Amino acid sequence: MPSSGALRSTPFVASLRHELSLRNRIYAERLGLAMCESYGQPPAICYLASANGKTHGNFLSESYQAILKNDNWRRRLAKAHTQAKSALPRRDTPWKELDSSNSSDALLMNIFCFPGMLKEPRLPNLLGIEAGAVPEFGVKARVPLANGRADGTEVDMRLGDLLVEAKLTESDFQRREVAVVEAYRDFHEVFDRRSLPREKNQYLSYQLIRNVLAAHANHCSFCVMADARRPDLLEAWYGVMRGVRIVELRPRCKMITWQELAEVVPQKLQRFLKDKYGILPGTGRASYFPEASEASV
Repeated sequence: MPSSGALRSTPFVASLRHELSLRNRIYAERLGLAMCESYGQPPAICYLASANGKTHGNFLSESYQAILKNDNWRRRLAKAHTQAKSALPRRDTPWKELDSSNSSDALLMNIFCFPGMLKEPRLPNLLGIEAGAVPEFGVKARVPLANGRADGTEVDMRLGDLLVEAKLTESDFQRREVAVVEAYRDFHEVFDRRSLPREKNQYLSYQLIRNVLAAHANHCSFCVMADARRPDLLEAWYGVMRGVRIVELRPRCKMITWQELAEVVPQKLQRFLKDKYGILPGTGRASYFPEASEASV
């Protein structure tokens, strides 16, 4: 049974959360955006929608306007913030997950809801999809179980025949008991169980395993979008891919960094990603964020 052999995620998560906290505090102050800091250290910056509801500090204005005009995209804004009661001050309007500067869903929507983003070929070519695909967020993957039922867990985005899992400051890809993971119908066909990372009676990187199974069952491709400042997630990805038995499935599964995506987006979106997230254009390129007293974003 292989041990996890993985990089410890804690220092990478802590470093990125610290950077995002500093950047977003400066970003919000510079633009005069309504925001609130979460409890704990480092605090996450949570933004409020404007009084007229037409703008939101966590979103580039063009992306947010496009979201409001699309019923399916707008519903994603209602996703509840699961830690709001313990992490944030009470307010009349409940906090939502996409209010947080640490939200990978908000980052995903800022990029893929930006007008015209998927009509010209650069981003579709990078992802291996056809131009003009329309993103769907929070899609039920319906991964088949051995008992004839289907898993109801969501994938973050579907883009044509591409399933996407987005990560930013999340600790890892979660873990699940062996019995739960091996209850998927195609598990033993798709994976060599001896090659997958495990600790005692749990498989590590459960979300990756489940989404590879979803890609297989739905004849789709699968992509993880993560930050180059998270080498722990990259190592976890390779740990799961080593266990994929089906040779033709492997090329349909990939990991792309936000930094690579930033290379093919318009300049206004590039500036937004740099200032707010520290995401610099370039394959696997990480940003450096100096001490707060020296920072200029």
